[in-house]
Amino acid sequence: MGLFDQISGMVGSALGGSDDAAGGGIQAQVMNVLKQNGIDGMSGLVQQFEQSGMGAHVASWVGDGQNLPISAAQVQAALGSPVIASIAQRFGVDPAMAANLLAQHLPDAVDQATPDGTMPDGS
Repeated sequence: MGLFDQISGMVGSALGGSDDAAGGGIQAQVMNVLKQNGIDGMSGLVQQFEQSGMGAHVASWVGDGQNLPISAAQVQAALGSPVIASIAQRFGVDPAMAANLLAQHLPDAVDQATPDGTMPDGS
């Protein structure tokens, strides 16, 4: 399962559409927004959260064991308002909904994308 497959499903459901919106799938669009804002791939996402003082959270997602939850406010703080606003605009939702969806699904998405507690090659 890809990094944002769960988020893709939730956003797709929230929008009443599919994952194949114009410009690529939801996962590709989210990753594109992140990249446009200087957050490149899984390693960039992990680094962004670590630099925002949430190293323990992201370490729990990457490592084995239970994932620490994160709030929408923490997602907003880590990624920044411009990134959240860009994701929200891309999918036609408000920024609060985008942050909430990321907070709900990001820990599991990162966990699933980092099997055996290691970063995937080429991340």
